[in-house]
Amino acid sequence: MPQADTKRRAELVPVSPDAKTSDGTSVFLDESELWDRDRIASAQVQSLRAVLKRAAGCGFYRERLAGLDPMDIASPADIARIPFTTKDDLRSQYPLGLLCVPRREIVRMHSSSGTTGNPVAVCHTRGDLGEWAGVMARCLYMVGVRPDDVFQNMSGYGLFTGGLGIHFGAERLGCMTIPAGPGNSRRQIKLLRDFGTTAIHVLPSYALILADHMRELGEDPKSFPLRVAVVGAEPYSEEFRLRLQNLYDMDVFNSYGLSEMSGPGVAFECPWRQGLHVWEDHFLPEIVDVATGEPVPDGEVGELVLTSLRREGMPILRYRTRDLTRFLPGDCPCGRRHRRIDRILGRADDMFIVKGVNIYPMQIERVIMTFPDVGHDYRIVLENDGLGDVLRVQIEMRDAFFEEDMRKLQSLQKTIAQRLRSEILVTPRVELVEGSSLPKTEGKAVRVVDMRRKD
Repeated sequence: MPQADTKRRAELVPVSPDAKTSDGTSVFLDESELWDRDRIASAQVQSLRAVLKRAAGCGFYRERLAGLDPMDIASPADIARIPFTTKDDLRSQYPLGLLCVPRREIVRMHSSSGTTGNPVAVCHTRGDLGEWAGVMARCLYMVGVRPDDVFQNMSGYGLFTGGLGIHFGAERLGCMTIPAGPGNSRRQIKLLRDFGTTAIHVLPSYALILADHMRELGEDPKSFPLRVAVVGAEPYSEEFRLRLQNLYDMDVFNSYGLSEMSGPGVAFECPWRQGLHVWEDHFLPEIVDVATGEPVPDGEVGELVLTSLRREGMPILRYRTRDLTRFLPGDCPCGRRHRRIDRILGRADDMFIVKGVNIYPMQIERVIMTFPDVGHDYRIVLENDGLGDVLRVQIEMRDAFFEEDMRKLQSLQKTIAQRLRSEILVTPRVELVEGSSLPKTEGKAVRVVDMRRKD
């Protein structure tokens, strides 16, 4: 097994043209990370004008942009003159209705699952793939990944964008990149050990499952040379992140992307971990009221809307992501001026209603992950008992907990229920269950099961 280096931690070094980390490497990968707000806005205007000209190459956008001269765009705020694009719009143009270049220029296609109708197909030119790899490499470099790292990608390859998007970013940096793919935990652990993996890309829920497999094999997760984990693809709370960091003794960074904007690399945390920087030279972000579509003030939660600024094959304008977040006001201590969004708080369509109260799963996770006796998994079950809606929260506990007396169990159930009521204004039925007893998946975690009648 290769000798593991001492785990290097993320360094809090403000960005400047000559800023260096302790090992003498620059803290930024390309000069656009240093742009001020005026330079970013100017670049966005130029790119948006070019995108509007390119988008007129397909019938869908040609009709929508009729009467709008690209030169009418004088500031990023003028993007409000363009209609929104929705997922239904993208599905209606499946498979190639949104192409803005001849099909012979397309070298790769990714798509969503399409489980409820037509999938969303997103096509890329060779230039698009180069831009994507470059921005992904920028993300990884920002959190401290370097060419001497061994990068193990535990994300799905194929039509899903997470695998190849992260993979080519790590290769662009020069990392030894292991395309492990998802699942097969014993193989993952063997690769981690045999090749001395130092950086990983992994679903947050699967990272906990993997740690359980390590312990079953007599391995301590902290004993691996892992020092950086990039996680995303499913919402998770800060409490969940801290649990992962402590479990593995590694730095965990939140990432954000979506297939419609190419994939991972849209926004990323820097070492300060005070929100995710949206790379505004590639994407123009807005946050709007879910109901009205009007912009909301900085600091207020709304729906993230994104416009691709550098895509050739299939640019997408003002895409309503359905992801809920907020712009964080002020500047990041790292020195980068690209705007920051908060971690994704959930999706507009993840919200469920119990007794007239709007509830998001992340509200529940934030509370239960603060209890040290809580294990790694939980499930929210929505039912109707004939008298009204019932909210059950099933929570796995660490194994030693059930060796305690029944009074402690009942006391903790009551305390968790009270804390949840304070957060969500509804009193749930809390069920404490043994570790590993809830259904498991090596893909995205299923947190909410709605069993209510659909009469």
